[in-house]
Amino acid sequence: MAQKKRGILIVNLGSPKHLTVRSVRRFLRKFLSDPRVVNLPRSLWWVILNFFILPFRPFKSKAAYAEVWTDRGSPLTFLTQDLTDKVSAHYKRNPHVTVAMAMSYGAPSLKSQLHKLQKAECEQITVVPLYPQYSSTTTASVFDAVAMELMQWRYIPELHFISDYHQHPLYISSIAGSIQHAWENQPANELLLMSFHGLPDVLTKKGDPYYYQCIKTAELIAQKLNLQEDKWRVVFQSRFGKAKWLQPYCIETLMALPEEGFKNIDIICPGFVIDCLETLEEINMTNKAIFFEAGGEQYRYIACLNDSDENVQLMVDLIENKAN
Repeated sequence: MAQKKRGILIVNLGSPKHLTVRSVRRFLRKFLSDPRVVNLPRSLWWVILNFFILPFRPFKSKAAYAEVWTDRGSPLTFLTQDLTDKVSAHYKRNPHVTVAMAMSYGAPSLKSQLHKLQKAECEQITVVPLYPQYSSTTTASVFDAVAMELMQWRYIPELHFISDYHQHPLYISSIAGSIQHAWENQPANELLLMSFHGLPDVLTKKGDPYYYQCIKTAELIAQKLNLQEDKWRVVFQSRFGKAKWLQPYCIETLMALPEEGFKNIDIICPGFVIDCLETLEEINMTNKAIFFEAGGEQYRYIACLNDSDENVQLMVDLIENKAN
């Protein structure tokens, strides 16, 4: 029996292509125009986006990107490419497998990469959004884009979609392992913060499982590390606007910890498998400064899995379990 031609599409959020205000504005326009990302009436949000956000925010965002930009460009883009290349190398002896990387908002686009798999005559496609916890604002957005593109195809290949892997054993052990590795180089600080990207609280009430999956992930990591309850906490970062978001908020917690006696902390972001603007600039720079200003003394950010061997193994396991 002939082996099926398989396509693997690894998807991340995306970044501006260039470190310019124009490029940042283009990226933000596409990102913030997605109805999955912003759950407001379209007419109201159009006014807010075009008259109050896009004229001003790109300048601030460009300055933030400048703090983490490298000769290779945006860390999220090249680190996702590095991971994809290593997954592709795993399949290099199998001519029936094509591996590609795509960005929801940016280059290479989902549409162009799906066309690449179509050109390779893939009969089966596995889509891997790099979001361990499912959210309607991220994972569902990827599904929408894939479905909209496939609706235009005459032949629809067999489709496998990774909705989440928030409690996958390899994911949990890899995160715990990276924490243990950091503690081998320098002993654990007084408290471990596990910070996840925040979402409007109303989404949980509408049935989004993201909050509960974040809590489950953190509990499993703490169990793997044999941490007592007073040695770790969950917080949520990147609050935007005045609405109530998932709590406790990261910044407010960081400001309060020194008063509580926690002046030396470790912080990790298990909701990301690839380092990006949010982890490198917000968590490891801006929030670090806030903690020190509040009286903190030691603040250690523990990096994402990125293109580590553990993350490659995780991706391959997710792909093979879905494909077979």
